[in-house]
Amino acid sequence: MAGLIGWGWKQYVSLSGPGNVAISVVWGVVAGLAGLCLWILMLEPFLKPNPTPWKPSAFYLRLIAASLLVPVFEELLMRGYVFRVAYQWAIERRTKAENALGKVLAERSINDFVPGAWNLWAVVISSIVFAMGHHMKEWPAAILYGLLMSLLWILRKDLISCVVAHGTTNLALGIYVYLTQRWEFW
Repeated sequence: MAGLIGWGWKQYVSLSGPGNVAISVVWGVVAGLAGLCLWILMLEPFLKPNPTPWKPSAFYLRLIAASLLVPVFEELLMRGYVFRVAYQWAIERRTKAENALGKVLAERSINDFVPGAWNLWAVVISSIVFAMGHHMKEWPAAILYGLLMSLLWILRKDLISCVVAHGTTNLALGIYVYLTQRWEFW
């Protein structure tokens, strides 16, 4: 996946936006820690205790992938593509365009997009698609997390804050699981 992202990088959307990157990183860390709390609180009611720990090698490999690779891929896909396509689709629908989705996919570019632009359809669709990539028991937490990432994208107008937030959440969740031995969260 990293190779594919690297190969297509020039055709894809920029991670940075109009704001200061360092401030976006700080916002990402803060939102990521808030996302961790949200994830734990929303997922807790749906979990059964699982005291069986992962093997150390499997745990560390998952921690590295979940903290470094998954956030880049998922945020480029969800906020960088799905959010933007849903936004453009909603605009085409409003103009009563025939086959609005087909028109967006065939004639529009995800780069024809003002950073931070949003509509309700883009927020809802990207959050639901994000949740569908998770286990069903995680859907309530994942939908709320998707809403948090959409809000961060709208406010910061960049993907770097979303990638950092997602990576922070995943890393902090891994540390939480390891320290508390609450393997059911992992």
